[in-house]
Amino acid sequence: MTVNHGRRRGAGELESEVLAALWATDRPLTPADIQAALGGDLAYNTVHTILKRLWDKDLVIRDAQGRRGAYRPAMGAAAFTAEQMHELMEGADPLAVLQQFVSRLDPGEEQALRHLLDDGGRREAAP
Repeated sequence: MTVNHGRRRGAGELESEVLAALWATDRPLTPADIQAALGGDLAYNTVHTILKRLWDKDLVIRDAQGRRGAYRPAMGAAAFTAEQMHELMEGADPLAVLQQFVSRLDPGEEQALRHLLDDGGRREAAP
């Protein structure tokens, strides 16, 4: 995880860091677990607020554990990124966006994309 060193992070950046902490493990995490995973520089209440925002957006699932809850991601990192890509393309020229995206792929990524397209997108995504 990145260490803050006093720099103020935006809400979107904090949400991304919390999601990254959740994706880095295969078990639900409590706010205290996430606070520790992020280096302990965020207040517990801040972590809890970010989790509430993510829950409101249906990006995390809360597992009740007695009086305290633990959280896990509602979807994997790849599915989340794909969803963001689709949302960003709404209202834009999809062909132009895809052309710009593909033009920035390295040769290995381009080859992988070609294989996926040849397979009709049926290839299993890596976890």
